This record gives sequence, C-alpha cells and structure tokens, in this order.
Amino acid sequence: MKKQIYGKEITRPPECPFCGLYIEKPAELTTRRMGEMPVGSCPCGAVYAYDVTGRNLGSAFIEALVFACDMDWDLAWNLFPGEDYLEQLVEHYDGESNLIVPAGFYEGRKVPGALYFIRMHKDIQEVTRTGVEKKLQKAVPLTVSKGPSLQLPGSKRYSRGDIETLVDEYRIGELLTIAEQDKRILRDLQKLLYSADGLIRSRAAEALGKTSSVIAKSEPGAVSKLLQTLINAVSDTAASSWGALDAIGEIIAGSPDFFAGYLPTLYQFLEDASARPKILRALGITAGARPDLVRKALYRFIPYLNDPDPETRGYAALLTGNLHAAETGDLLSQLKNDTAELTIYSDGEFKNVTVGQLAAEALKMI
Repeated sequence: MKKQIYGKEITRPPECPFCGLYIEKPAELTTRRMGEMPVGSCPCGAVYAYDVTGRNLGSAFIEALVFACDMDWDLAWNLFPGEDYLEQLVEHYDGESNLIVPAGFYEGRKVPGALYFIRMHKDIQEVTRTGVEKKLQKAVPLTVSKGPSLQLPGSKRYSRGDIETLVDEYRIGELLTIAEQDKRILRDLQKLLYSADGLIRSRAAEALGKTSSVIAKSEPGAVSKLLQTLINAVSDTAASSWGALDAIGEIIAGSPDFFAGYLPTLYQFLEDASARPKILRALGITAGARPDLVRKALYRFIPYLNDPDPETRGYAALLTGNLHAAETGDLLSQLKNDTAELTIYSDGEFKNVTVGQLAAEALKMI
C-alpha cells in the first residue's frame, strides 16, 4: 500500500519494472562470498541485485547479470544487451523496509539504494532459471548494512604524494596498513599506473593487487568497479601500453575467489599482437596464484611459445610454467637455447633475462 501525506507519495511497494508484480526483499546467498550484493527474483524471470549505496551500479549490474546466468561468468560475458537480456534500474529502494522512497528520505534516514534488474530472454532462462531458484531457496534474509565506519578522531590522512613515495620506495606493508583504513588508496594507486616511470607503474600494479585484496574483504564492489575501469582502459589500444593490464592480473591474483570471473575478458585481447605480451604476463600473474582458474584455457597459449616476438615467447613460457603444463615440455625444451632478451618485473625490480632462462624455469615447474 502506498503511503501519502497531503497527496504526496512518501513510499510505495517495490515493483518489477518488467511485469509490475511486487517483489520480495533481496536475500544473501549462502553460495556467494561475504560482502557481495543481495539478490532476488521475480516470477516473470527477472532477477535483481541490491546496491545499498546507490553508487556501485556497475557492480550491481555485474551481480545481477552473473546471477541471472546461474553464476556462469563465461556465459555472462558473451551476452549482448537488448539481444540476450533487458536491464532496468529502480532507484531509492530501502532494504530495511522493502519500500521505494521517491523523496530519498524515510524515518530520518537517507535512502540511496538501488535495485538493478536483468531479465534474460526465454531461451537463456530455460537453461539458467532452475539453478537461480535453487540458490534463492537456500538464501538467508538480508542483513541491512549500517554503512561505512567513520574515521576515528586523530587518525592520519594520506596524500597522493605520500602514496607515491611509498610506491617509489616499495614499502608495500605500509600501503596495506593504509588500505585497511581508507579505500581511496585505490584511486591514488590507479593514477600511478600512468606514470612515465615504468618501474613505478609496475610497483603500483603490484600494490593495487595487494591493497585490493585487503579492501575486497569488506567492499568488493569498490574493487569490482576499479576492475571494470581498468578493463575499459585496456579496450583503448593507447592505454594498453601502460599499467592497466598488469594491475588487472595482480588484482585477480590477489583475490581470485572474488574476481576470477573477469579472466575471460582478458582472453579476447590476445588477438591484439601489441597487447599480447602484457596479456600473457597478466594471466601468468594470476596463474602463479591460482593455476586452476587459467588451466582450462591452456591451448589458447601454447601457440605463443613459437611466436616471433621474444616478449610473447617469454611470457608464454612463464605462463605455461605457472600452469604446470606438462603438455608444453617439448616446446619449452626447444626454447632453452633461445638467447633473445626481455625485461621482466619481479619483487619490486626489473630484471633482464633471456627467453631460454624463462623456459628453463618453466620446465622446473611442470
């Protein structure tokens, strides 16, 4: 029932934007990771994700899309809006009362929340709907967020210059301490990915991966939004020569349980020869932490062991080594005498190595 004062609508029940039916309060899935957004579904087949802040709509879209695909990330990234699914946004949703509050304030509280709706076309629903409903049956009631904690009096604020100094001096431990207090460190580290100094870019990428791992435990949406920004940057050929690709690899490697679903987006960039070495390097970073997440795509990478570009051969060797790919043993053995040189980043420093050295290291790992 709608609540009105002097003819002005104060609240109304939430409705599905596709069919007009009332919807239930979103719930938290037991199969999901802590901190991710609550979700729900409508009898018409639409699903929705709840962004309590109303500021992480990109993350809410991803949550709803992947949930609508029954958690199949590969399927989600291969769908096209309009052709495979429809999307709608419902703003000013209050998860505590399960009401829409058009004015944005209710019982003395600001209501910035939003519901992001996705409805798959019927042929896709036939494949995913059963799994979606089973997951919702096991869901637990929504725990309303009380919002981020306030900064304690006297706690130190850090400037962009402070962050740059810590990166320049490779003081990762102190950066992690800051990440525990302030997620804005992600913004400052992201800016350093475009430094003219290649070593600063690489150290910033490593720091982004490690600090994102800290922040993702409580606010995965903030890191997911950063990943989307970096992936969009990679789509621009001019941007791919900077630190975005390394940062993507480091972030996924640092929190694979949260962000492994972004890996398929990297595979599509392998067709770009100029970006290929960096893509292989980013995938190698992830494979070093969780080889099982990249292993199924092994046969995409094997041809690059014979690529004419030394960087591509070298990073392909590192990647297949991290994947413990015994299938590549013969090819790696053939590369042991490859004297072509490349520069790699490791433990905060650049090192000059040969393709043969990397192949020999890879052979030890398989």
